[in-house]
Amino acid sequence: MPRSTATLGYVTELRDVLEARRLIAGHLPETPMWSYPVLDSTVGARVHVKHENVQPTGAFKVRGGINLLARMPDRSRGVVAYSTGNHAQSVAYAARLYGVACSIVMPENPNPAKVAAVQALGATVTVAGATMVEAADHARALADDQGRRLISPADEPDIIAGVATLYLEVLSARPRLDAVFVPVGSGTGAAAACLVAAALAPRCRVIAVQSASAPAAHDSWASKELVTRPCETVVDGLATGSAFATPQAVMRDGLADFLLVGDDDIRRAQRMLLTEAHTLAEGAGAAALAGLLSVREEFAGREVAVVCTGGNAGPAELDRLLAS
Repeated sequence: MPRSTATLGYVTELRDVLEARRLIAGHLPETPMWSYPVLDSTVGARVHVKHENVQPTGAFKVRGGINLLARMPDRSRGVVAYSTGNHAQSVAYAARLYGVACSIVMPENPNPAKVAAVQALGATVTVAGATMVEAADHARALADDQGRRLISPADEPDIIAGVATLYLEVLSARPRLDAVFVPVGSGTGAAAACLVAAALAPRCRVIAVQSASAPAAHDSWASKELVTRPCETVVDGLATGSAFATPQAVMRDGLADFLLVGDDDIRRAQRMLLTEAHTLAEGAGAAALAGLLSVREEFAGREVAVVCTGGNAGPAELDRLLAS
């Protein structure tokens, strides 16, 4: 497994993932992974759907939030995070578990269901900035003013280690998978998958999937340097206009491929999960399946996993899904 660099300060050893599993085990049970005959027939492959949509926050990121707060040495200072929603819920959920004061900054026009969920967890929500980059600047200033610990959506070793417990579950159950498809917003999931696959299933290809309308992570991976890109996707879980150094460093060595799909392709995958896998996925949670569908001929007759990373579809998203 690739070792860390001093500049990133990231330890990419399996023992960090195993420790994260120990820390979150008392709070989160293992999530199910099922295959569905109708979905298999449509795709032409054996498809295992990992259901992170059943997490208490409705998304996989809660694993990382709990691991980070469990390992935080001085919780009394409180935390600040910036997010379009699922990272926010993750940090807010973990903060409530550990009795930590929590403030969340979201960019303009956030998913109202995610705002309500964060507030219900006891965190305060501030809406500031037209983009995630501007929201991040506001969060950084807020953390400085309040003396709180700023939690990045991705440049956090403990978040990646926590998220990696998901892939520990997938590859422990199915070590002979040909590939695992992972949606990418900030990149923590794809980086985590690379780390676990390198240790447990080196023949398993890790394939990242992102919206073509917000390709910052894809273009950074392809160019091997961090870039910003326009963020025009309606899929809020993938709405990231800039890349993050820590997951990019891991993905650069670990990804087998990185696919771009259209928002319409993601919506079709959402409908397929709804009708053929009895699963309500938010757009980001359907992106992995959209990626698989875009290369289905390559994986015909093979065994793969797609991660349904979340089920937090807001009212407007549900209207688009059901009307199309």
